[in-house]
Amino acid sequence: MVEQREIEIFLTVGEELHFGRSAERLRVSVAMVSKTIKKLERAVGAALFDRTSRRVALTPIGRRLYDDLRPAYQQILDGIERAVAAGRGIDGLLRVGFIGTATAQFVLHVVESFHARHPACQVRIEETRYTDGFAPLLGDAVDLMLTAARAPGPDLREGPILFHEPPMLAVSARHPFARRSSVSIEDLSRDKVLRPRGVPAELDALTTPTTTPTGKPIERGTEFGTVQELLALVGAGRGIFPVPTHASLYDGRPDVAYVPIRDGLPFEWRLTWRTSAETNRIRAFCQAACDFVAANPNPLLGPVAGSATS
Repeated sequence: MVEQREIEIFLTVGEELHFGRSAERLRVSVAMVSKTIKKLERAVGAALFDRTSRRVALTPIGRRLYDDLRPAYQQILDGIERAVAAGRGIDGLLRVGFIGTATAQFVLHVVESFHARHPACQVRIEETRYTDGFAPLLGDAVDLMLTAARAPGPDLREGPILFHEPPMLAVSARHPFARRSSVSIEDLSRDKVLRPRGVPAELDALTTPTTTPTGKPIERGTEFGTVQELLALVGAGRGIFPVPTHASLYDGRPDVAYVPIRDGLPFEWRLTWRTSAETNRIRAFCQAACDFVAANPNPLLGPVAGSATS
């Protein structure tokens, strides 16, 4: 089995045609160069160099091997160099996923701040469906996502919590709950809670438990695939569903009412990315998001007058 270092030594000698200069260039001993070439020649079964006291030259077999290996080895070096540049540099393309109008606005504000710091990096935002869960990340459709759900395993890494949102219950404007100032988790057992299509049970349980605090079962209703499907079903009286507070501001409809859930757990928004794909671009974008939040008391509404976001 030929190792990368042996290929590097062979190609260097083939280029320099001098064992001493090759050893200096590789920062190894002449003996190491000579030993490696002899080992390769035994593996090939033929001489690779004609060596005399006055000159070193490639044999016909050595020339063919050199010509075959040089472009492939250079391609490997170029690929490694590009990978290092992409991992350490803050340029190229960064794809950021979001769900809904309000989170899109937040991401755009962060993009503006990020781009002021790193103009060589292009950022493309991608809308994802609620029912996609983490599939866009795991399928390499986006590089990172703004999500309120916790990462399900070690394949995904989470950034710090950027902001919290109290939960609200989306109900039909004709629903009895619409006339209340608030509801409780216990009230979820009094109607059917819509079910997001294809979302894993552990993610679904973040917004809708299987039972109330007193043990009453929470019945599930019609499935939905997008936010607009959810709101259409709620408006038609087909069920209810817990949503973040921003829905009442950005997803207003005459047939839908939003009622605070006084004992519901808050939505915790954070950026999430694949652990194996973390780069300086991702780290820099997360830092820009944290800085934007620190400068803006209500990040979903955008920068306040005079705030510094870059």
